[in-house]
Formats: sequence, structure tokens, C-alpha cells
Amino acid sequence: MWNKRQEEPTPAPRPATPAASPVAEVKKESTAVSTTPFRTPEHNNPSSGNQASIGKAVKINGQIFSKEDLYIDGDVEGTVELHENKLTIGPNGRVQAAVRAREVVVLGAIQGNVEAAERIDIRKEAKLVGDIKTARIVIEDGAYFKGSIDIVKHDAKVVAAAPAPVPSAPAPRPATVPGATVSAVASGDAKR
Repeated sequence: MWNKRQEEPTPAPRPATPAASPVAEVKKESTAVSTTPFRTPEHNNPSSGNQASIGKAVKINGQIFSKEDLYIDGDVEGTVELHENKLTIGPNGRVQAAVRAREVVVLGAIQGNVEAAERIDIRKEAKLVGDIKTARIVIEDGAYFKGSIDIVKHDAKVVAAAPAPVPSAPAPRPATVPGATVSAVASGDAKR
């Protein structure tokens, strides 16, 4: 008792309390985010450069002109023109349009005329109703196609490679005999 030190109780750790400063209000700006996860189309060729994409939740009415490859997995009505590029209609894609492209790959549905400078590829589950004009075509077993096909030759600078026309020699003139009468039949219907 006499020589005992008074033991001071060790202070208990204090719980962390927020500072007395005013609470800062945090605002989040809402950003439109698709609920569908983005996936790169499986038919995309990485060496082909840029590719635009229309998702399955998108519907477009009007004209589409593109200077890059295009992947459509949504609904499009109107016209689609990619003169020097590839158009891919995804499995969920529904296109009711006139289509012009260098190459067309159909996995979904197209209703309208399709013109491809190089190739049209209609895959197994695809549906195409309309007339086709192309240099090459592939229709897989199980695909639905209704329309006509016009196969055209791919004119890759054929005009420059064509030889110049050779002038034809004048037709020989019949010999005239003094006092003779010459009659000629001009139509090919005459009997001999």
C-alpha cells in the first residue's frame, strides 16, 4: 500500500469517429451502359481494319453509308451501302433494306435485294428473301433463300487489259458487168 504505485488504467482505444467537418455529398453521373456484354463478332477478321457494330438492341430506320466493315445484329430498315467493305448480318440481325457491299455474310435475316461486288455467303441458319447480284455465292445447307441470282463477272480493270479493237476490212464490192442487173436480198429470211 505504501510503496505501491498507482496503476493508471491504460486508455482504451477510441473508436474512429468522423471528423466534425461537413459531409461532402458525392454525385455520380449516370452513363448509358448497355446491359448486353460486348463481344467481338466471331467472323471478324483482325487484319481487315476497323469494324463498326450495330447491337441487337438497336433499331435503325433510314440509310446507312459506311467506309468501314459493318456488323449488324439489330434491326435495320432502309438502305445499307458499303461499296468497298464487308457487311455481316449477325444471328440476331434483321435487315429490311436494299444492300450494296463488296462482300456480304448473312447469319440472320435479310428481306430485300442484295448486290455484292465480290461474294455473298448465306450461312446455315440464315434467311434471305430478295434478288441477288454477285460474282460468287455460297449457300450453306439449311439456309433459306427465295429470289433470283444474277452471277456477274468481277470487272477488275478489265477495260484497261482489253485489246484495242482491230478495224475491219471493207466488204468486197461485187464486180460490175456492163449491161447486167444485180439484185441482192438484204434479209436472212430468203430461201435459196
